[in-house]
Amino acid sequence: MYGKAFAPEYQGALTHLSVNSSLTDVLALATRELRQAERDGAPAEAARCGLAVAEAHRRLGRIEDADRAWKASYRSARATGDLAAMAWALWSGGTLARQRGSFAWARRLLAVAADFGERGGDILVRSYALAGLAETGRIQGDYEGVRRLHEQLLAEARGRGEARHAVWALEGIAQIHRNTGAYDTAFALFEEAAETAERGADRRGHAWALRGLADVVSVRDGDTERALALLTRAETTCRAMNLASALAYNHKMRGNVLYRAGRWSEARDLYALALGEFDAMSEPRGTALSRLGLAKSLARLGRDRTETAAELAALATELDRLGLRHAQESVARAQEEFGIVAAAVA
Repeated sequence: MYGKAFAPEYQGALTHLSVNSSLTDVLALATRELRQAERDGAPAEAARCGLAVAEAHRRLGRIEDADRAWKASYRSARATGDLAAMAWALWSGGTLARQRGSFAWARRLLAVAADFGERGGDILVRSYALAGLAETGRIQGDYEGVRRLHEQLLAEARGRGEARHAVWALEGIAQIHRNTGAYDTAFALFEEAAETAERGADRRGHAWALRGLADVVSVRDGDTERALALLTRAETTCRAMNLASALAYNHKMRGNVLYRAGRWSEARDLYALALGEFDAMSEPRGTALSRLGLAKSLARLGRDRTETAAELAALATELDRLGLRHAQESVARAQEEFGIVAAAVA
């Protein structure tokens, strides 16, 4: 049904790169080719190579460099009037905006990217942009609004035999089911995503799917050791490919698993590790979720209740500012867990 996964964001002189290429290698080669295109006065090639530079920086957690790179790629594409290349740059910028917690800006950029992709005849960038819109809505908790879009994109990916895009869609749908308590359905979808990624040789997608499976195994089955083993497998891939954001989310999930198992000192250390990683890449959603886990762990380890209440209140305000509804619900559950809501009402 599916072919091998490929990376359409590696274009021009970089089409030979694999979806599994080390990001440090991608960045070095793409930067070299970008400089050559600039010397040659070839804006079309500069746009293509600049896209790879932007994506490598983004995935390595180098936010400011990624921001400069996607904008430069867009300017080069605009100079040639290439709508598809402009769409790819906007997709990169929209994905970066979501990573930085700027959800309204992400939706704007991704919507324009989808439009330019359709008008420019590039069906892949249109699909990637729509997938970005679906992921943005899902992260913000708009499950009903984006479920159908995820399912539409999954059908399209299956129809074209695109393993990587199918994996993204499967993981998105699985996450919605997990967050709404349909754990068996979520597990089956994460499992299908992992198998599809493995058959398509998509190591990045496979690592994310393993993280999803670990989460369900932990929360549904209480199988801590199996969950940790799945996360260890995923972490190996994250380190091999220098996937900074994926690695930080892996560490945060390991904290979740340990917290559920009552291993609060270990959870505290993992949340603190993830918090530092997210802070370093200016990723507010991961930062807030790690702060939440850390606050809960410290509370279990005897932290003053007033300090815990203040931290959770600050997190609720921050998550409201970011527009993260599901995460806000997690804070509310934490407040109930420690009796903070009841005390406030009294």
